[in-house]
Order: sequence, then C-alpha cells, then structure tokens
Amino acid sequence: MPIETALNIEFADRLKELPPYLFVEIDKAKRQARAQGRDIIDLGVGDPDTPTFPHIIETMKTAIADPANHRYAFDAGLPALRTEIAVWFKGRFGVDLNPDTEIYPLIGSKEGLAHLPLGIINPKDKVILTDPAYPAYRPTITFAGGKITNLPLKESHGFLPDLKKLAEIKDAKFMYINYPNNPTSATANLEFYKELVALAKEKGIILISDMAYSEIYFDGEKPPSILEVDGAKDIAIEFHSFSKTYNMTGWRIGWACGNPKLVAALAKVKSNFDSGIFQAIQVAGITALRTKPEELNDLRSMYEERRDCLINGLRSLGWKIPPPKAAFYVWGRLPKGFNSSMETAAAFLEKANIVVTPGVGFGPAGEGFVRMTITMPTERLTEAVNRLSKIL
Repeated sequence: MPIETALNIEFADRLKELPPYLFVEIDKAKRQARAQGRDIIDLGVGDPDTPTFPHIIETMKTAIADPANHRYAFDAGLPALRTEIAVWFKGRFGVDLNPDTEIYPLIGSKEGLAHLPLGIINPKDKVILTDPAYPAYRPTITFAGGKITNLPLKESHGFLPDLKKLAEIKDAKFMYINYPNNPTSATANLEFYKELVALAKEKGIILISDMAYSEIYFDGEKPPSILEVDGAKDIAIEFHSFSKTYNMTGWRIGWACGNPKLVAALAKVKSNFDSGIFQAIQVAGITALRTKPEELNDLRSMYEERRDCLINGLRSLGWKIPPPKAAFYVWGRLPKGFNSSMETAAAFLEKANIVVTPGVGFGPAGEGFVRMTITMPTERLTEAVNRLSKIL
C-alpha cells in the first residue's frame, strides 16, 4: 500500500510580497454585511450601474451568431477595430496613430498595464509610482521584479506629481501617470504634460499614461492626451478603456497606443499569454467607438447630476469636499472626529451600512482621505447622505 506524503505547497515569493488586493477585501466585508440582511449602499468600487448602450448590445448579438467570430482571434485584433480606434483618436485628440504599429487592442486596459512591465523592465529596475495610485499598478511592477519609488501626490499641488521632486529621482526606467486620476479625480492639462514629457526625455524615463476615465469629465473640460504633446510618442504609451465610456466593464476590451517599440514589447508579451479578444466583442467595440456624441453627453450629465447631489449633500453636513472635475469618484479628507481612513471606512459600514474605500489602500499618501463613487442613482446617494447625517 503506497505511503501518502503531504505536499508542502506555498505561494511564490512574489505573491508573498503583495498586500491584500484592496477591492477584494472590501468585497468580503460587503458580502458579510449583506449576508446579515443589511441594506448596503456601495460607494466602494467604481463600476457603472447603468447598462451597456443598446446599439452595442445589438451588434454583439449578431456577432455572436456569426461562426467567423468563434475561432481564435488575431493577437493584434481585427484590422477594422484598430482602424476605428485610429479614427476615434484623431477625432478626439487630433493625433494621428498608425493602426498597424501604434495601436494594440487589449482584454481590458488593466491586462495591458499588467503585461507591459514584463516587456520593458528587468529585475531591480527602478519604477516611479505616484502615491496614491490605482492599486493594480503595484503588483505589475512587483511581478516584473522592479523596485518602486513612490512620488507623493499632494492636495496643495492639485494631486499632480511635483516635477522638481521627479527631477531628483535618478536612474528610473519608467513612470505611471493617470489623469483623470483614480482615486483623486484630479485632471492634468496640456501644459503639465509638455513639462513632464520634456523632463522624461531629459532623464530617459518611459511614461505609461492610463486614461481609463478620459470621457468621464464635467463642466465641459475635456482631459487631453499626453500624445498631443509634440515628441511624446518618443517615450510614451497610453492605455484606453471601453469600460467607463460605454458601460462595458464586464466586456473586457481596451487598447494601448503610442510609441511603436513599447507597443511591440507589449504585443510580444501578450502573444505568449493570450490569444486576443473574443472577436464578437471586437466587432461590438467598433460599434461602441461610433456612438453618437449626444449619448455620451447624456451619460456625463447623469454623472454630473450625481456628483452635485453627493457633494451638496455632504456639504450640508459640514463635510466640505471639492467637486471632482472628472472620473466618477469623490475624494475627500476625513470628516471631523475620525483619525484614520480604515477607521472611517469601518465606522461607515458598521454604523451607516455604507461602503467607502479607505485612502490608505491606494498608498501611504492616501491616508487621511476616503474615496466614494457616484455609480448609483441620486436616490441612493441622498439616502447615503441621510444615513451619514446620523453619525457625522
């Protein structure tokens, strides 16, 4: 009779280096509360609550029924999709992109942001990470063996990186930038990008721009692309997403564009990891890019109304938070009487059945803040304010 031996299975060291993924932990707490029968208002994760536009869904229905879309997709995506992205980008930002060398479709921009470091950095290369930052950036650097140097984003500086501080950092390989910003909702103007590109060129730093929220903006102020800066393509690659613009978070489709060598590095990594985007989704993506401007304006107006509802409600309680210029997040300093972002999030959930995201989860510089989303109807946002009025 064979002797059974217990196999000692452990996580790889790279996994041990990672903190718990913030949104997974929040989801656990939320599920536990709902399992107790509590009515939870979720202001935690930024996931659009309205459905994908009907014309995109109709295209998808037809595309799914077409057997031509049931096979492996091209790694580089349908030529028609890359061409449509180029047309959209030219119309939105006035920048020409070569569909064959400067555009690469992705299974969501998060996937591309995760894979690119594997193609451009070596173990122990220094990477600049703004702090606070979207939590998914950090593990992408860790998995590739890079070493993180945090660059704080301060409220006094409009949550933009201090370029004087950046100039003092030596031997950095690349830097993430993200405007409109998650979590702070800050925006960057073209003048800032010009200065950043000039400094990055001088210091030999690759710039990775995440523009997932490019089309969620308020008061008519359109966020620019870093690729609008002359010479930016020499050092920059930019990531875009269908998720927030067209309410397609679950569909998983986005793209990278910019410097051809960076695009090629990403393509080579991806060719070893996946077989491209399900082709029916690509076909639907073409339809999405042709969405009428009026429909996107209506979406922005909806978020703007929700923004004003939440901001004005919180101000009526004495919690003064600047209204965001873009994205669908409200980033606020802790209300009076609270000492840490984790304590605040725990109290909101326990005493008011409201989920918010503690700022420290986005990095050490996020301490002292909480993030709230506006991806729910004004009625629920009003209810959230009413609940908070009893504990603030």
